[in-house]
Amino acid sequence: MSYNIYHNLIIKVSSKAVFDAVSLPEHLNNWWTLKSSGIPELHSEYNLNFTDAYNWFCKVSEVKKNKSFYLKMTNSDKDWNPTTFGFDLEAKESSTLVKFSHVNWKEDNHEFRNSSFCWAMLLNDLKNYLEKGTIVPFDERN
Repeated sequence: MSYNIYHNLIIKVSSKAVFDAVSLPEHLNNWWTLKSSGIPELHSEYNLNFTDAYNWFCKVSEVKKNKSFYLKMTNSDKDWNPTTFGFDLEAKESSTLVKFSHVNWKEDNHEFRNSSFCWAMLLNDLKNYLEKGTIVPFDERN
């Protein structure tokens, strides 16, 4: 059995703007990571650095420009390692429906539940970043 996290939200920008914000390091660093690297191409490796103790790696497992972007964890926290997270984007008239998922957790434990809460907060930061240009300093992010 595996456990999954799902969140949907509307962001009032184009699907290209959302795609760039979830796949390009210069944007990831503005709402999620301390510093990151990677190229949104299939099987490309990403480095997601939060601190020296949380310096994680993953690979692009699915990418469709302006439509979807998924990363499979390869070297991270033991609870995150078997997981894949990503974004499906549906362009609307003047906004984008973001369907977020983080799947294949082995346990419904503290880290799973904490990560679900943190993703909800971070996705709100993503929304505010894209709609209002708000950048929360890294040390103030949840």
